[in-house]
Amino acid sequence: MNMAARTTEKTSYGISAWPNNNELMDRLKALLAQPPRGISKSNMSKVLDYFEQKCPTSKAWAARASEVIPGGVQHNLAFNYPFPIAATKVEGPYMWDADGNRYIDFLQAGGPTLLGSNYLPVRQKAHQVIEECGPVTGLLHEYEFKLAELIRQHMPGIEMFRMLGSGTEACMGAIRLARAHTGKKWVIKVGGDYHGWSDQMVYGMRVPGTGRREATGIPKGATAYTQEVFPNELGTLRRKLMLNRFRGGTAAVIVEPLGPESGTRPVTPEYNREVRKLCDEFGALLIFDEVVTGFRVGMGGAQGYFNVKPDLTVFGKCLTGGYLMAGGIGGAKDIMMTLVGGIGTSSKRAFVGGTLSANPLSCVAGYYAIEEMARTNAPVLAGRAGDRLAKGLKEIITRLGLPYVVYNMGSIVHLQTSAVLLMSMRTPIKLKREANARKHLMEEMGAAYLAHGILTLAGSRIYTSMADTDEVIDDALERFDAVFRLV
Repeated sequence: MNMAARTTEKTSYGISAWPNNNELMDRLKALLAQPPRGISKSNMSKVLDYFEQKCPTSKAWAARASEVIPGGVQHNLAFNYPFPIAATKVEGPYMWDADGNRYIDFLQAGGPTLLGSNYLPVRQKAHQVIEECGPVTGLLHEYEFKLAELIRQHMPGIEMFRMLGSGTEACMGAIRLARAHTGKKWVIKVGGDYHGWSDQMVYGMRVPGTGRREATGIPKGATAYTQEVFPNELGTLRRKLMLNRFRGGTAAVIVEPLGPESGTRPVTPEYNREVRKLCDEFGALLIFDEVVTGFRVGMGGAQGYFNVKPDLTVFGKCLTGGYLMAGGIGGAKDIMMTLVGGIGTSSKRAFVGGTLSANPLSCVAGYYAIEEMARTNAPVLAGRAGDRLAKGLKEIITRLGLPYVVYNMGSIVHLQTSAVLLMSMRTPIKLKREANARKHLMEEMGAAYLAHGILTLAGSRIYTSMADTDEVIDDALERFDAVFRLV
């Protein structure tokens, strides 16, 4: 691809405007300062009646699952209150449960299905490869390099790409690769960022300052060289980089480029650029975790939107358009060659593996999903839907005099009603006293949305897709209006 064509591509991103960080954080702090305000008790009983009356199959399946599955579900996204809802059909902007109830699907499987759920052109290609060679062979398939070529075509920071099975695997591999390439050991993350569930990254998750507190069963040594800094605090990052210089050096700084939890605490517009400068100054690699943002923000990812070139990029979710084994690492050739595959090599390398990694089904689905995203301009269409939804939600909240906060980065819409994810260990007493109540409020809001035909992520985040037409968004806004009248 010539440079002119690539430059033109980089002008189309789903984020029409970046939130005003100072104004937004003031509003979020004001929400956090107030007592939790949710659905009234009398109205909440009516919400719960919906699940008893309309979702008997989901309730029965949830009870059955709880007998054989710890907690009753296999994936954190499925922890809906009062019990998990069982999906049996998805199509475009909608999901149907096991009792035939239809929901506007703003979960979109946690973000992968930018094209809309079960997108037909990609589904047809997936069926074709299954019929011709099956989902996995263990040998080289042409779509392995075709997918890598397509990613390199769109992403500014990618020269080579290695596919893995998930975002967690990709983060783990990227950190190993950074240490192997630099010969250094320290890794710095941002408190509140989520980089998967590997031992070294279950550290300062979701709530900044929590360090190792959110998981047990991890030896102390696993996080001995993991550090966290609070969001947007460049001075703290500089001090840690300076200190690490005398303790073996920093291998990498890993960030969610929108901010922790997909922008739940948004970065300032200049943050990624300044982190890039600090990494260059101290000889650390910059890792962008683009599991959520890769192709959802735009075909060039967050790195294209911010015009910041990371050394390594972590992929997941949109990489395969909702199909399985979505994970991978991309970066500059001189770094990526340390990730060379093979058996018995004596050269320095960062070993990764996976029998199902880069299987034909995932690679074909990924190739055609990304091709369709580019052809249809899906990131921009999904971003426009997010803009329309956020604007409408703000109008409703203002009209009803509610303290809630809504903002979006294109197709990633944040609807903060409890502000539980804005808490930190800097106010430990408040965290201890209020975290559970605020978490439950968020769960109840999610249940109320469900009872009104809207599926969200944990009652606080919404992913729009290309399938969300104006008609779908306007329908959703009427439903949200009905929910907020119950507060």
